[in-house]
Amino acid sequence: MNKKLESLLELVSTWPEEAQAELMKSIAEIESRRSGVYRLSDDERDAIEEALAGIDRGEIATDEEMTALFKRHGV
Repeated sequence: MNKKLESLLELVSTWPEEAQAELMKSIAEIESRRSGVYRLSDDERDAIEEALAGIDRGEIATDEEMTALFKRHGV
């Protein structure tokens, strides 16, 4: 680790909690790209869980609705 990075990391402990959380998110994203492992955010996990719950409730799009969606978006 270079000296400039070491100095910056020492300063992080003086940052407000919100800024530290932002740094952690950035570090996690970089590490995910490096390792090839994607880590879901809490919001992404919640959205997936809600989508799966909707499927369990039978709330799914019909083939016709999906075809119309793809057509609208040029897919």
